[in-house]
Amino acid sequence: MRNHPRTGGPTRLLVFADRIDAVVRQIGEWATWLSLAMVLVTFAVVVLRYAFDIGSIALQESVTYMHAVLFMLGIAYTLGRNGHVRVDILYERLSRRGRARVDLIGTLLLLIPVCVLIIWLGWAYVAESWRVQEASRETGGLPAVYLLKSLILIMPILLLAQGLSNALRNGLFLAGMEEALPPSDGEMGRA
Repeated sequence: MRNHPRTGGPTRLLVFADRIDAVVRQIGEWATWLSLAMVLVTFAVVVLRYAFDIGSIALQESVTYMHAVLFMLGIAYTLGRNGHVRVDILYERLSRRGRARVDLIGTLLLLIPVCVLIIWLGWAYVAESWRVQEASRETGGLPAVYLLKSLILIMPILLLAQGLSNALRNGLFLAGMEEALPPSDGEMGRA
């Protein structure tokens, strides 16, 4: 968390954005470890299958579970690091203020409505999975598919939180609070 020289409302909003960023970053950094676990478990599945002729549905499904968790929890982390793919034909040519406007409008008109739609459409699907305590259809598969399906709601909630942080930062930057949106690599000279 950074020290803010100003006091009052805008600073509180920036501190709030910092806290959101910290939570999303922590979740994302935790989730990245799943990529190593996926490699190790996949290696174990291959060794068990081809060296010892032992198969394990639960181990194979665990790789799928880990991949889903990595993706669904890592998407907000990637947004917070500005790591999503975008078409930079025009965006790269814009000033920091122009980029802040595009990011703010994109968050308000695209990201937030899509996340709300995912929550709205996914709610009944996830609730039904919890109601029946859904488990793997495979004999020897992993139980608690309902926990995995809960990511359908957790992912847009994390994205909404990160989107709120980004919107606050861009809005404060456009309102004149330069420190709300630190310059990214290569844009030190642009304004």
